[in-house]
Amino acid sequence: MNLRIHYPRSVREKLAGYVHLARMIDKCRAVLAGTQGEYIYPCPMDRRLLEFAGLEADQFTETVQARSSEQAVADWFAENAAQHSQAEIEAWNEVMLTRGPDTEEKWQYFKSILEAVDPSRTDITSWTDLLDLEEGRPVPIQRAVRR
Repeated sequence: MNLRIHYPRSVREKLAGYVHLARMIDKCRAVLAGTQGEYIYPCPMDRRLLEFAGLEADQFTETVQARSSEQAVADWFAENAAQHSQAEIEAWNEVMLTRGPDTEEKWQYFKSILEAVDPSRTDITSWTDLLDLEEGRPVPIQRAVRR
């Protein structure tokens, strides 16, 4: 995956029941190929998924490097991740999709990106929505107003 030319998949895309896993694979493959551009792996969102799964970034990287198919990586992830009920995974997915900046400094950074991408979108409050907007994916307008 060449992230200098293409965007990674959306955080929203599920793989093995987890949001963000497909995106994390894209970024990891790009880092291994030296084609990550400005993307960071492992970033804070990657670390949240890995922490929830009870896995280390080095383990994940080795797995992505050793397995050529996405399904093989997804199978490994599902087999090696900490055991959670489907309800726990769905609750975690929802938190991941709706999580916004948690400090004033991060809010300022968030707002600076949003202002550069689309200052009219005062409804955007989550990192997932901001990434999708920044990467050109449609983000439905929400009624909530950002802080």
